[in-house]
Amino acid sequence: MNILPIVKSDPYLLPYADAIYGRYDYFLQVEQKLTGGTQTLSDFATGYMYFGLHRLTDGWVFREWAPNATAIFLIGDFNNWQRHNDYQLKKMQNGIWEIRLPDYAMAHTQLYKLLIEWDGGGGERIPAWANRVVQDEQTKIFSAQVWNPIQPYHFRIKNFKPETNPLLIYECHIGMSGEEEKVSTYEEFRTNILPRISKDGYNCIQIMAIQEHPYYGSFGYHVSSFFAASSRFGTPDELKHLIDDAHSMGIAVIMDIVHSHAVRNEVEGLGRFDGTPYQYFHGGERREHPAWDSLCFDYAKPNVIHFLLSNCKFWLEEYKFDGFRFDGVTSMLYRSHGLGEDFNGYDSYYNLNQDGDAICYLTLANKTIHQVNPNAITIAEEVSGMPGLAAKVDDGGIGFDYRMAMGIPDFWIKYIKEVKDEDWKVGHIFWEVTNRRADEKTISYAESHDQALVGDKTIIFRLIDAEMYWHMQKGDNTLLIDRGLALHKMIRLITATTINGGYLNFMGNEFGHPEWIDFPREGNGWSYKYARRQWSLVDNPKYLYSSLGAFDNAMIALIRSVPGFNLLFVENIWDKEDDQVIAYLRGDFVFIFNFNGTKSFTNYGILTRKGTYKVVLNTDSVDFGGYGLNDDSVIHVTNPTPVDATGKEWLKLYLPARSAMVLKRQ
Repeated sequence: MNILPIVKSDPYLLPYADAIYGRYDYFLQVEQKLTGGTQTLSDFATGYMYFGLHRLTDGWVFREWAPNATAIFLIGDFNNWQRHNDYQLKKMQNGIWEIRLPDYAMAHTQLYKLLIEWDGGGGERIPAWANRVVQDEQTKIFSAQVWNPIQPYHFRIKNFKPETNPLLIYECHIGMSGEEEKVSTYEEFRTNILPRISKDGYNCIQIMAIQEHPYYGSFGYHVSSFFAASSRFGTPDELKHLIDDAHSMGIAVIMDIVHSHAVRNEVEGLGRFDGTPYQYFHGGERREHPAWDSLCFDYAKPNVIHFLLSNCKFWLEEYKFDGFRFDGVTSMLYRSHGLGEDFNGYDSYYNLNQDGDAICYLTLANKTIHQVNPNAITIAEEVSGMPGLAAKVDDGGIGFDYRMAMGIPDFWIKYIKEVKDEDWKVGHIFWEVTNRRADEKTISYAESHDQALVGDKTIIFRLIDAEMYWHMQKGDNTLLIDRGLALHKMIRLITATTINGGYLNFMGNEFGHPEWIDFPREGNGWSYKYARRQWSLVDNPKYLYSSLGAFDNAMIALIRSVPGFNLLFVENIWDKEDDQVIAYLRGDFVFIFNFNGTKSFTNYGILTRKGTYKVVLNTDSVDFGGYGLNDDSVIHVTNPTPVDATGKEWLKLYLPARSAMVLKRQ
């Protein structure tokens, strides 16, 4: 038997080799079953080209899969929403229903649904494969919409290739991207926010809440129509224009894709689409997610796999998305959904708690996506640390390109909340931001949207809290403000410059956006006050927000100035717990942090490579809201005295309290 590379690379996996081989063999068996060995997974994942509504040269065709249905009718404003024999679907084989209609039967922008009947009941449903769904402003009712513009959008940018070394992700939400208290649009994002992101230096945007969802405040996690881009932000063509413009700026666009669960809704979603509770989902006790008020897909069913794999290909082909951040992967991997698990050892990953069908689906999805687009980006939102998640499929892995380093933001929250400044351990900090599997790339981040949502707090809010409302004008800052700004910059710098794959920031957090995200709901009077971004704060040079924004710009520019920055070895060269000073080497750069809140150090020596060094970034710079206690124009030359056995020399520096600097060897 050939030993799979992921087992070779980690001797601790040897006791579990049989389980890993078993998963891999099962994946191969399912792939063979789906493709028949005569086509690729990409060829198989074309359901969206067959199901749903399609324009033909001589009319229309509509198909749906509903094995439990006894009759299906198209209803809409073209037949006064009535059950009409002229719009009755014909039952084909394998639970598939079809209807062919003449040109005049329906037209662009008309609304429609399905009236599905089954033994003992029936109901209106939005087609599972609908690629356009809209909500009536008055009644709040959702309907599918015929989308067949005379002049469909044509992409200008062909064969876009993302820049991934490193991948610098700007996570965003279209609806809350504007400053006005409303739902912002694709067009407003394209014209107002994309230029900001480009100027800030990020090379990838990750858009949340794209798939249609009935409740705006769900942040897009309770999906109802998997093939429909949310119409509350605009039209499909406007989203395509946004992506095309991003590509013209060299910015990749990935979307948050939710295949881990689905909304419970039956009229809008897939809940009881054909009258059965288990068409797309598990039956019995596994049907409902115990914590998310949602339904769990049954990944053992070929039709479900076909639906979800086709969904992946659809977004890549139809909208030219460059990949996906898969939501809720931990929930998929484990039959317990990861709830109540501590994942404190390798036994946690091979103890029969795993959902082999879900693991197989994720492996199939990654292989399919990379067949459709070899340059596609896939990221797993996963907290358990399962080995092989971001390893190649052919190596025995699940095939993601990256995994989210979800332990890092959890660490920062815990440290800020529970550990006194004087007890911060620099070695512990360095270990947390670099603790990862050597053979798997990660996306590091200090905070994402999760930490910004109501009920939680962003880093800046945890550090400064209520003083943010009164003392963020330059010159009016307090000791608490100074501390908060300093640590905000240092936390971001040590997180972003120790990456082995990529770095992520959520929209607005780079400049310390105040307060939390709270979508309109009954409890806040359906207000949009906190579901927006106050760009005027970072644009106003009188505020310290502009200083934090300037620092983020400089930090990202520094990282991007070095091609393959994330591939450079991170060497810890100084770790002095008593001083709270740590330094590490990366290529020609030395990163030095003084986390001490009360002590500045004069002529502080750090052993590093012999050479001449220049400061290229300093968190204490006046431009970044600091005090400018160093003259950053000074050239620093290493000193061989006292002699060190390693051949390194001493770099002598002034290290102000609670600051960090980056020096480059000339």
